[in-house]
Amino acid sequence: MRKILIVGAGQSGLQLALGLQSHGYEVTLMSNRTADEIRSGRVMSTQCMFDTALGHERDLGLNFWESQAPRIEGLGVSVAGPESARLIDWVGKLDGYAQSVDQRVKMAGWMETFVQRGGQLVIHGAAVGDLDYFAGRYDLVLVAAGKGELVSMFGRDAARSPYAEPQRALAVAYVHGLGPRPEHPDFDAVRCNIVPGVGELFVMPTLTLGGRADILFWEGIPGGPVDAFQGVKDPSEHLALTLELMEKFLPWEYARATRVELTDAGGTLAGRYAPTVRNPIGRLPGGGLVLGVADVVVANDPITGQGSNSASKCAAAYLAAIVEHGDRPFDEEWMRSAFDRYWKTAEPVTKWTNAMLAPPPEHVLNLLGAAGQLQPVADRFANGFDDPADFEDFFFDPEKASAYLASVAGA
Repeated sequence: MRKILIVGAGQSGLQLALGLQSHGYEVTLMSNRTADEIRSGRVMSTQCMFDTALGHERDLGLNFWESQAPRIEGLGVSVAGPESARLIDWVGKLDGYAQSVDQRVKMAGWMETFVQRGGQLVIHGAAVGDLDYFAGRYDLVLVAAGKGELVSMFGRDAARSPYAEPQRALAVAYVHGLGPRPEHPDFDAVRCNIVPGVGELFVMPTLTLGGRADILFWEGIPGGPVDAFQGVKDPSEHLALTLELMEKFLPWEYARATRVELTDAGGTLAGRYAPTVRNPIGRLPGGGLVLGVADVVVANDPITGQGSNSASKCAAAYLAAIVEHGDRPFDEEWMRSAFDRYWKTAEPVTKWTNAMLAPPPEHVLNLLGAAGQLQPVADRFANGFDDPADFEDFFFDPEKASAYLASVAGA
């Protein structure tokens, strides 16, 4: 039985640990927090998982909350103009529904399942020295903890990382009491509201500790009016600022948020980080090698909602690569090939996300505008969140965009 150590108990680390466990591997999982500490802690993310990523969970029988979480059937885009009027407002329908489960619920539940199934869980905040000690005792060590000292082992890949600084200031609030969008009260959708020159507000239905809720998520351009959450420690002050900015820039979203309240004292989060792609292999002082997982090696800005989707896809790619490798050694060549397998899905995500962080060129504005008149365009844009590789065929190149719009308009 091959022995594998996974450091980090997020979407990718836990999904991979449970997947390997189901294939008979002896898996040790290292987490800096217990399941109870995760459950009672602060929200960690704004996860919205689309059909492909949810499919990886279903394949492993890990979709424990599928019947409880809201079914997200659409994705809408609004663009604010002068006087906070809506210049663009549409919703595309998803081919397969998306879902969001608060990671405090999911990670705690998956961690307990891992232990119930015989996995070894070590509660310890690992340092590089710890991994140096463990490297010789395991056939493979994977690092899935995307923050802290361990990430420094994986050097930045400058050719794949165009941004050296954070491109958005992030502020999240989980709330109860949000009203429906009056235009589409009959189905749940993620809403992307763009305020040119200011930032974006995402609104997404979720399942949290206390049941159904919604996430209000501001992405502010650094130095702009939405970059206002640094130093705000009080959760109620955080929510008040979130709503104040909604009232100023997005009155149509504020109109359904006048009665909201935070889901719990841990229901807010703020921060920023530079989008970065890193070398997938970390070298330990003693000469051992470790493989980076998910946002350790590909950390995109959450503007395209791909973080947990990419983590799920990375875990699925690595699981297949490990199982197919049999009992051969997990050497440097294998590690690079496993990452290359994941990069096939991560590269389109990175290209699209980095493009969305820049001011949109004219042909992209034309696409977003046309989606309001041509439902197939809205639907295709929405489904690109599940399969970002599709954007290559109509989004980046002005000629491809205009040929696509002409083909839809003439159909």
